Amino acid sequence: MSDTYDILIIGAGPGGYVTAIRAAQLGYKTAVVDREHLGGICLNWGCIPTKALLRSAEIYHYMQHASDYGLSAKEVSFDTAAIVKRSRGVSGRLNGGVGMLLKKNKVDVIWGEASVDSVAKGNQPGQVTVKESTRAEAPKGAKGAGSYQAKHIIVATGARPRAIPGIEPDKKQIWTYYEAMVPETMPKSLLVMGSGAIGIEFASFYRTMGAEVTVVELLPQILPVEDAEIAGIARKRFEKQGIKILTGAKVTKVEKGADTVTATIEGGDGTSQTITAEKLISAVGVVGNIDNIGLEKLGVTIDRGIVVTDGLGRTNVPGLYAIGDVAGPPMLAHKAEHEGVICVETIKGLHTHPMDKAKIPGCTYCQPQIASVGLTEAKAKELGFAVKVGRFPFAGNGKAIALGEPDGLVKTVFDAKTGQLLGAHMVGAEVTELIQGYVVAMNLESTEEELMHTVFPHPTLSEMMHESVLDAYGKVIHS
Repeated sequence: MSDTYDILIIGAGPGGYVTAIRAAQLGYKTAVVDREHLGGICLNWGCIPTKALLRSAEIYHYMQHASDYGLSAKEVSFDTAAIVKRSRGVSGRLNGGVGMLLKKNKVDVIWGEASVDSVAKGNQPGQVTVKESTRAEAPKGAKGAGSYQAKHIIVATGARPRAIPGIEPDKKQIWTYYEAMVPETMPKSLLVMGSGAIGIEFASFYRTMGAEVTVVELLPQILPVEDAEIAGIARKRFEKQGIKILTGAKVTKVEKGADTVTATIEGGDGTSQTITAEKLISAVGVVGNIDNIGLEKLGVTIDRGIVVTDGLGRTNVPGLYAIGDVAGPPMLAHKAEHEGVICVETIKGLHTHPMDKAKIPGCTYCQPQIASVGLTEAKAKELGFAVKVGRFPFAGNGKAIALGEPDGLVKTVFDAKTGQLLGAHMVGAEVTELIQGYVVAMNLESTEEELMHTVFPHPTLSEMMHESVLDAYGKVIHS
């Protein structure tokens, strides 16, 4: 039957569409269902468009400081509408590219809202009902609402912004990342609730564009998942740029005026203050999209809003799988993509192994950039490792100085007994590109000796990665 598939994937985000393509490559008749946009949140309202915004901010920053490079740029200004248009254009181009990839790989696109009625049992395939989408027009060639069957059903529905009771986004004065990406005008003042990657990236963007920015973080450290030393360096840089940061603090109440919001903020010491700003961005995390899919009636195990899997994408219900944000942290596009590949290759019977989440890099594209992989120094010690820690500052690197980016740090954490690289943490220019070198090293189980014997090109920022390893073992050259 034309509406019967080997594999049907619910959600066409990074995890979903990559999984669909890999399934098709493996010879499966495959379909992917979405209700709003190919490429999901990452491509349309997350990773990609924010990078386009941040690139505009970066160029604007350098133009303002042209004299530092022996250049002249007078009367530098920006056009908010043009910045947003460029960002949306980048997303639109890639959205179309996803459609072409799916078509090239003969993956059917089904447009609408899916729910799982049953899973495959014996020779009987599972059943999925797709209702008409009310969110967006279907792309050309997509199938519509109806009943579909599949031997294997993969849930890749992603996540949405978490809402705090009493501080729910209203799309006008209280924003999520959706509204923050398409401002009609640049706000003169901004309050950011949450200092994870999303909160910090928007704080960085709007501060660079001239807004007075305050960041409120409940925990004692901004960028809570990062190494404390790296987060501390980043905080100093942010504060030097004029960002006000309140840690160990909580927004307890928000009152909306005609065109402002006034937040009551309580500190851990019991003190209280109010801050008034034009806009408030709520960036306090995300929650998995598990509603109205039919998971509960099927008996799927869910823990704190996350679908529980076995590390290979399999839920407790045979024939039903989950990948990406809906299957738990780290909620990153590259994790979702790799998780999806593992899932379909496991279905195919190929030799696979559960994803090692300790080897998934994380990147934050603020100014300065932050990137990391593996254990922080504190976590390594908490787990009982005797550690050797190496550090190398950007100020000791010729390329960094030539770029006019002498502020930053590369930090490495090793197991003192075996030489195993346990973690790497960076803050500074282009570290989101550098981190992959350490990711490869960790996946190859490289030792400190192998890293020290590796020749890094000169002059590059990557030389700092080498020097940090040398520093951990008392052999650093340029520091």
